[in-house]
Amino acid sequence: MIKRSIHHVCIQTEKYEESLRFYTEILGFEIISETAGFHGRAYNTWIKLEDFMIELQTPKKGDKLNPWSNKNAGIVHMCFMVEDVKEEFNRIKNLGYNDFKVKNGEELYKVEGSYLCKVKAPEGTEIEFRDIEI
Repeated sequence: MIKRSIHHVCIQTEKYEESLRFYTEILGFEIISETAGFHGRAYNTWIKLEDFMIELQTPKKGDKLNPWSNKNAGIVHMCFMVEDVKEEFNRIKNLGYNDFKVKNGEELYKVEGSYLCKVKAPEGTEIEFRDIEI
């Protein structure tokens, strides 16, 4: 099997409206498709940023989701490359979003010679921003 690229990540949320606003208004994703009443879920929505998509969905009716934790197995965070981390950090702050991860008392911090920051989406997904390739 030839692997070409990642198609999408699926994120479940009990804070659907907040999460949808975060991904579209703060991160710039575009809504591709929003389906109400999808297989027992209030919503199943596809959003896209360039070639990357997120399937954002509510839990099935009656299900209670476990809170996000960086101690869970599997994906811990996702990262977006930006032109300038400091500029992206300030852009997000200027939009009024302030749920950044704090490390050593700083929201924007140095790791291996370059800056990065991490923001927590309303449903708990941790999103990293960096501007230097590894």
